[in-house]
Amino acid sequence: MKHAVILCHPDPNSYTHAVAEAYDKAVRALGESVALRDLYSMGFDPRLPKSELPGAKAYAVGADVVAERARLADVDVFVLIYPFWFNAPPGMLKGYVDRVFGLGFGYAAGPEGVQPALTGRRLVSITSSGAPDKWLAKTGAVEGLRHYFDDHLAGVCGMTVVDHLHMGGIEPGITDEAVQAALQSVAGAAWRWADG
Repeated sequence: MKHAVILCHPDPNSYTHAVAEAYDKAVRALGESVALRDLYSMGFDPRLPKSELPGAKAYAVGADVVAERARLADVDVFVLIYPFWFNAPPGMLKGYVDRVFGLGFGYAAGPEGVQPALTGRRLVSITSSGAPDKWLAKTGAVEGLRHYFDDHLAGVCGMTVVDHLHMGGIEPGITDEAVQAALQSVAGAAWRWADG
């Protein structure tokens, strides 16, 4: 089984990067492969140009997107790892989804409308925020994101949402013990998700 870890955080020493490393290590320990896609270190351009709009007169997918889609063609599990910023994914991740999971990869145009192209694949999200879990539950922030982002992306592309693991209260000064406990929960979840 092949996993694509799509990581979106500008600081390579961040908690978000540590989560990606924990996931990567857990999955590789199971003998499965991981394609790490660190959007900031790649310098991925999230801006959707006019030429990539479906129906554009001169429709053409950019060379960077063509290459990215080729890297992801045989992926079984897509794992989005990112922080909540204003209760939403970072703009770079949203742009990545817009460009990479769009027409020709995530879905095709058919006579009946959109035809999902990633049926049988899985989608996992691992997110974090400085806000406490109680506040996020009270405001419905995580549930809203699951519905409007995870479920919609999966539905359009034909994927199955496996889980959305969110960890709140991640802020400067968090203890090493709390970080290690969170990373262990990521590893445990990765093992469960890999088993299907």
